[in-house]
Amino acid sequence: MTTRWLTPKEQRAWRAYMAATHLLEDAIDRQLQQDAGMPHLYYGILANLSEAPERKLRMTDLAEKSKITRSRLTYAVTRLEKDGLIRREDCQWDKRSSFAILTDEGMAVLERTAPGHVETVRAAVFDHLSAEQVQQLEEIGSVIARALEGDESTPRPTADELPWRRRSASPCSGS
Repeated sequence: MTTRWLTPKEQRAWRAYMAATHLLEDAIDRQLQQDAGMPHLYYGILANLSEAPERKLRMTDLAEKSKITRSRLTYAVTRLEKDGLIRREDCQWDKRSSFAILTDEGMAVLERTAPGHVETVRAAVFDHLSAEQVQQLEEIGSVIARALEGDESTPRPTADELPWRRRSASPCSGS
């Protein structure tokens, strides 16, 4: 198989994308650590729960929404649970599963932190883009996500290829 090397234009685009994503993640993490004492990943978990009916999701669904492995989610939820921001509840119809539920305290932290988070995202990204570029960013991100998750034009990745579908070593963790 012949390697399809990136063209100089593709290489510049790739490096610009990588630099931007690393710098953006760092800026968001710094803001969230300062305002809420938590990394972006934990904030994302709280945000996903806040948008769910009854602020409650099965752990497997939360892992998929958060795009992380079940074992990493279990670790994060354990930390958030110790801080009183999330609680877990067993699933009554599936003994292997459990729910993560955003507590009132977790919702309060999210509401208190959200304005600074939005301002950081706006200042780092959207204040520098035209309306057309915002539309292009959405389209590009959506195309890449669909390709990586599998759509009509590409084969659906196996469970081992998508981190949030991977089973951890322990049969009960992350379920």
